[in-house]
Amino acid sequence: MDEVVDLVSALIRFDTSNTGELDTTKGEKECAEWVAQKLQEVGYETEYVESGAPGRGNVFATLTGADPDRGTLLIHGHLDVVPAEPADWSVHPFSGAVEDGYVWGRGAIDMKDMVGMALGLARQFKSNGTVPPRNITFAFLADEENGGRWGSQWLVENRPDLFEGVTEAVGEVGGFSLTVARPDGTEKRLYMVETAEKGLGWMKLTAKARAGHGSFLHEENAVTYLAEAVAKLGNHTFPLVISDSVAEFLAAVAEETGLDFDPTSPDLDGTLQKLGSIARIVGATLRDTANPTMLKAGYKANVIPQTAEAMVDCRVVPGRQAAFEREVDELIGPNVEREWITKLDSYETTFDGHLVDAMNNAVLAHDENGRTVPYMLSGGTDAKAFAKLGIRCFGFAPLKLPPELDFAALFHGVDERVPVESLEFGTQVLEHFLLHS
Repeated sequence: MDEVVDLVSALIRFDTSNTGELDTTKGEKECAEWVAQKLQEVGYETEYVESGAPGRGNVFATLTGADPDRGTLLIHGHLDVVPAEPADWSVHPFSGAVEDGYVWGRGAIDMKDMVGMALGLARQFKSNGTVPPRNITFAFLADEENGGRWGSQWLVENRPDLFEGVTEAVGEVGGFSLTVARPDGTEKRLYMVETAEKGLGWMKLTAKARAGHGSFLHEENAVTYLAEAVAKLGNHTFPLVISDSVAEFLAAVAEETGLDFDPTSPDLDGTLQKLGSIARIVGATLRDTANPTMLKAGYKANVIPQTAEAMVDCRVVPGRQAAFEREVDELIGPNVEREWITKLDSYETTFDGHLVDAMNNAVLAHDENGRTVPYMLSGGTDAKAFAKLGIRCFGFAPLKLPPELDFAALFHGVDERVPVESLEFGTQVLEHFLLHS
C-alpha cells in the first residue's frame, strides 16, 4: 500500500493518449507490459492480449480465493487516457508530478488512480500470501476512452473465456465522496456508488444536396440543412425521466440535507445546483442529452458543398432508446440522415446484496461519517461490455475528497490531479472491500 502514489505517478508517465483513431492513438502496449512486469515480480501468472489491433494491450491476472466455487470478482481499470495539450497545463500532463499534496497528470482520476490502487493491492496480496474470500481477476484494459471498441467490447466478443466464472465486476467513476451540509449544521460524506450508466451513442448526421457556385440562389443547401438540424438538437431539452438509481440518490441526499428534490418541481435543476459541481453529473442523468461536437463541410468559400456532416454525442437514460431515436428523427427532419458510429446500451442494477454491503462496510471502517449511496453515471465505462456477459457491474474507486475540490471538472479537464491523501484512503477502503467481498 505504501507504493500506491509511486505507482499512480509511474502510470501517468506512460502517454497512452487515445484519439479514437487507430493510426494516431499511441496504444497501451508499453504501459500494459509494465503492469504485467509488476505483477510477475510478485509471482502472478499474467496473460497479455492485444484486442484486435497492434498495441492495444490488455493484461489479466487472477488471485485464487478461499472459495473458488464462488463467482469470481472482476476488478477492472483502463490504461488509456484522453489527449492533453501540455501548453494548457500548470505541469506537464504526463509528468506524474507529486506536488502540493496531489499527483498531477492526465489519467490521475480517469483512471490511473484506480489502476494504481488495484495494482498495489494485487502486489501486496500476492507478496503477503493473502487469500481473499473468492477469486479476484485483475484486468487492465485498452481503449475505454473510445467506447472499448479495441478493448473491452472486443474482448467480450472475441475472448469471453477470459471472463469465465466472473459474476460481479467493479470499475471506475464511483466511490468518491460528496460532502453535503445537514440541517443541524454538520456535514455528511456521501460515497457515490455507480449502479447505472446512460446509453452512449456517437451519431453521425449527414445532409446532401446539389453542389454549386456560391454566388447563385440555392433552395437546397447541405450546410443549411445540417446547421438547422444541429441547432435544433443542441437546443432541445429532452423530457425528465427519473430512473430507480437516480430516485434513490435524490432520496438519500434529501434525507441528509433536507432539500426537496420533487421531480414535479419547476426548480429541480436549481435545487441540484446546491450540491455544487457534482450537479453537472447528476443533472445530466435526469434526461437524455444530444450534444453536437464536430462539424465538417465544404472545401472552398465560393463552393456550395454537396455534403455536410456533424457528430453528436448522445447519452440516453435506461429504457429510453426507442423514444429518444423517434424524438431525434422529428428534430432533424427529412433532409438529414443519421447513423450510429458507436452505440452502447445503458445499464442499471439494484443497490443491494452482499457486494453493496461490503462496499458500505469498507467505507464505514475508514470514515464513520460516510454513507454509500447509488447514482447513475452520465458517461460510460467498460461495464457496458461486461454486462453483455451477465456480469453485475458497479463503479467503486473510493476516494475521500476535499469538499472544495471541483472533482467533476477534473474528468478530461486541464490540470487533472488526485489528492495523495485520497489515494491512501482509497487503497485502505479498497483493501477492506476486497478482503470481505
